[in-house]
This record gives sequence, C-alpha cells and structure tokens, in this order.
Amino acid sequence: MLKTFEKYLIKLFLKKILTMSLIFLSLILILSVFEEINFFKELNLHFTYPFFMTLLNAPVTLLEIFPFIFLLSTQFFFIELIEKNEIGVLKTNGIDNFKVIKLLSLTSFILGLLLIVFFYNFSSKLKFLYLDIKNNYSKDNKYLAVITNNGLWIKDEIDEKIYIINAAVIQKNKLRQVSINEFDKNFNLIRLIESEEVDISNLEWIIYKPKISKNNKTQILKMNMNLITHFDIQKIYGMFRNLTSLNIFELFKLRSDYKSLGYSTLEIESHLHKLAAFPLYVSIMTLLSSILMFNIKRDTSMIFHIIIGIFLSVLIYYFYFLSNLIGQSEKIPLYASVWLPLGLLVIFIFIGLIRINEK
Repeated sequence: MLKTFEKYLIKLFLKKILTMSLIFLSLILILSVFEEINFFKELNLHFTYPFFMTLLNAPVTLLEIFPFIFLLSTQFFFIELIEKNEIGVLKTNGIDNFKVIKLLSLTSFILGLLLIVFFYNFSSKLKFLYLDIKNNYSKDNKYLAVITNNGLWIKDEIDEKIYIINAAVIQKNKLRQVSINEFDKNFNLIRLIESEEVDISNLEWIIYKPKISKNNKTQILKMNMNLITHFDIQKIYGMFRNLTSLNIFELFKLRSDYKSLGYSTLEIESHLHKLAAFPLYVSIMTLLSSILMFNIKRDTSMIFHIIIGIFLSVLIYYFYFLSNLIGQSEKIPLYASVWLPLGLLVIFIFIGLIRINEK
C-alpha cells in the first residue's frame, strides 16, 4: 500500500504533468490552426473545420514532446517542494532524496506504459482520420498508393486515362512483376501491360520488354516502353512514412506486408523501437530533471531552472533525432540508434545519483 507521503508526491507530480500537458497542447493548437486555415481557405467549408482538423492532429504531436513535458514537470514539482520547504520536512521524516527520485521515476515509467498502450493508439486513430479527411480535400486525392498482402497497388490518372498498377516487389528504384491496367474515364479496359521490371526512378517510367494485351491479342515488345505518371520512387516511399497514423497492431501488419513486398522495414522497425523505449525514455527524463534540481542551488531563480530545462530538452531531442537518422541510414545497427542515446543518459544519471542524499 502507498504511504501518505507517497500519495501526496504522486498526486503533486501528476498534477504538474497534467498542467504542463495542457499548456503544450494549447501551444500546439494555436500554432497548428493557422496551417489548417491556410489549407482550407479556398474551400467552401464551415469556419470550424480548421479547428476540428487541428484537434485531430494535436494528440500525435503532444505524444512526441511528452518526454520533455516530463522533464519540465519534474522541475516545477521540485520548485513547489522547495518553495514550501517540504524537502526538509521529508528528510526530517526519514525520506531521503533517493526515495523521492525512485518514486517519481517509477511513476513516470508506469505512466509511460499507459500512454503507449492507450494514448498512442487513440492518437493514431485520430491521425488516420485527419489524413483521410485531408486527402479528400487534397488536389492529389485521385492519386493513391497502398500496400497489401498482394503487393503494391497504385491508382493514377493521366490524360483522362485511369491506371491501376500492381507490383509484387519494390527493389531499389524498380518494381518487379508489374501489371498495368489502362482504362478510359468510364473504366472501360483499354489494354493490359505486363513486365518483369519497371524503372520508376522518375515520373517517366521505363517499362522493360512489355507484354501488351489488347482486344484479345497479346504482343511482346522488344523495345522498352515509357509511361508518364504522377509517381516516382521518392513519392511512393513518402506516402508510407506517416507511421503515427497506425496503431501498434497495424504497424506489425504493415511490417509483414513490407517484408513480403521486399520494401525496406527500417522506418517501421525504428518506430516500433521508439514506442518500446518510450516508458524508459520518460523515466530517464524525470531522473535527469530530478538530479539537475538537486544539484542547483536552492535560491536560484525559477527562470534559470526553466532555461536550463528547455536547453537540456533541445539538446537531448537533437541528439536522439540524429542517432535515429544514422540508424535509418544503416551506419549503425537500428536498435543501437534508439537505445544507445538512452544508455548514455543512464550512465550520466548513475554518475549524478552518487551522493545524491547529501544534496
């Protein structure tokens, strides 16, 4: 059972996290709504639409900055304890600094687990709805690409012709085992183009030795054939990179589909590792902030604490971001790119915990 002091400290810590989360959520809403207004300004929609879209997109953004919310919340938690002289009261009752830090870090870890299990899956659904609505009003909404168990599927429209394209494998800048169904605007089949290999390095595809079926006749060309599309390899890759719109189960399914297609799973693996590391990440930020607060003089101004916290948040964010980029470029193992920065922070924390009860 939790003791009275533990209940008090946990309640105060959760209160600070909630307050800080609401502050950051408000900032996200204010900054994001202008982008949505700019997107919808030429459409004849109700004026509340941009605000609704902003609400759908905000939870995903909030989740990304939660580690820094934990860091700043911990600072304000200790600032209140210091202002009320409750650190001394706790020590008088046999509760040392290490016990307080251990309680906060454990609370952070459990809260991090709950955020991943519940809040992440909730925010991913909202993000999916956001992207779906945005696509309906996008100028490119008639150009679609999806990955299923049957490979890559693309719907494209060029010069009043509709193309339904299927490829079994993506390999570097090429599609393998490709079939292209060409229809008129009324979806009457014009011809079927099949090829073992198609180069999609740019918007003008090169179809190698195509087999063309038209009016029940089949012809195999010895020359390569060109096809103008709205897709190249970079655009196709880009359409599947918004992994925050998928819940955990969908991410595992997508990884399986990518493997069957021969598509790189590096980004999905990186995203899954980051989700797995999230509870530890927020715990580390709480520990780091706690050590920082115990090592700064008690009479230091609140503004100084906040500046240090923000500087530390930015520094860790860019270090973590850079490590992930290096991992996705395969210069270091992917798992190391996610866990190594956290490991280095843990080492720093262990050093900071030495003689922490003497602070």
